[in-house]
Amino acid sequence: MAKKQTPKRKAAATKKKAPRTTAGKNTKAKAATPRRTAAKKPRSRESKAARQARAGRILKALEETYPDAGCALHHRSAYELLVSTILSAQCTDERVNLVTPDLFRRYPDATALSAADPDDLEAAVRSTGFFRNKTKSLLGMSRLVTDEYDGEVPDTMDDLLRLPGVARKTANCVLGTWFGKNIGVVVDTHVGRLAERLGLTTNARDSKDAERIEQDLMALFPQETWTWLAHALIQHGRKICAARKPKCAECSLAADCPSVDAPER
Repeated sequence: MAKKQTPKRKAAATKKKAPRTTAGKNTKAKAATPRRTAAKKPRSRESKAARQARAGRILKALEETYPDAGCALHHRSAYELLVSTILSAQCTDERVNLVTPDLFRRYPDATALSAADPDDLEAAVRSTGFFRNKTKSLLGMSRLVTDEYDGEVPDTMDDLLRLPGVARKTANCVLGTWFGKNIGVVVDTHVGRLAERLGLTTNARDSKDAERIEQDLMALFPQETWTWLAHALIQHGRKICAARKPKCAECSLAADCPSVDAPER
């Protein structure tokens, strides 16, 4: 015969067990945090032919506005241009031009620079920023030029890229500006910004994707214009199409610029 449950036993049997908790731990379920994904750059609907034609008009406008565009770094030789370009990384051309007169007086060629005391060289280039890395690059570059190129700056892309502190931008600048060889297009922050704003790059991830920007520009513009084109775009970026407040109302390229007065700028 089944035992009769007392009220006390009945209450205990029907009572639900409380969920176990761990002391010191938050038992509340955390809301799932959505994963951030990089915004995709919208694909341009402009045809290749239309973009090529627009690039031609941009080139013509630049030629009319900056017919004498050239390198802003003061130099009298390939050596001086190479040193100045290395120093210009993360530094203004104006600052470099203030530093180099005394630097070239003390170290007039690669051989003299290769024998420089590192501490003295650091002090000489300190105001250009990143002076320790730049000192290592300058010493490494000058020693290689002295040891393997008889003290003369080489005039080919492959040889220049062997030099410490020299990437494609620097090599393009030296080859085009001093040696007159249009091997590529210099892509600095100004050129990258303008290429993106003007819709001249279709493959670059952003305005800092120098390699793809260079390839896009080389495909759009005649090779004989590559060196001058970079200098003209740099001048335009400094004078008109600034990073924060572009002067669209004064821009000679406005008629062919898809970003003119864009609110996100």
